[in-house]
Amino acid sequence: MSVRFTTRARTGAVALVVAAGLALGVAGCGGGGDSKDGKPKASASASKGEDPNPSTQEGSDEILAELRGEGGLILKITSATRDAGGFVTVNGELKNDSSEPARVSLRAAGVETEILRHGPSLGGATLVDSASKKRYYVLRDTDGRPLTTTNMPRLKAGESIPVFMQFPAPPAETSEVSFQLPSFASGTIQISG
Repeated sequence: MSVRFTTRARTGAVALVVAAGLALGVAGCGGGGDSKDGKPKASASASKGEDPNPSTQEGSDEILAELRGEGGLILKITSATRDAGGFVTVNGELKNDSSEPARVSLRAAGVETEILRHGPSLGGATLVDSASKKRYYVLRDTDGRPLTTTNMPRLKAGESIPVFMQFPAPPAETSEVSFQLPSFASGTIQISG
């Protein structure tokens, strides 16, 4: 009697692993090092008169939009990047700005049964392209899971977590869209790339 075990990679998990690997690869590509006298080398940007503090350079994302939600939650959108694969990845930070623990409303997952059956998520997020009068919904993997942050924990007061959402890309000429997430205020964001 033989027993065969098989595994199947989940598209969402694979996408998350690939994104994490790319982020680590980019972070590891930074130059630098010490000179022969043991002092750190000046970066090219520091020598051009820019702020040499890495926390104020590329490592820290600018905020494209700050959206207030229920229970003191704030969603800060830090990037919306168009990828060659025909989709837009929106990254951000979800923070509990209240003095009490808070959880993202179940309404943030939207109303689609296919998404709801996979648990709490940001699957109800949409991008609205007013110019071409189109709405773009969060993408799903082959099992119907939304390509977004899922199973978000209850956030303690002041706690924050990184979040992401992937959408089909609007036409190349569209650079500004409205971001909407149930239970949060909406905001306008710029798509780069």
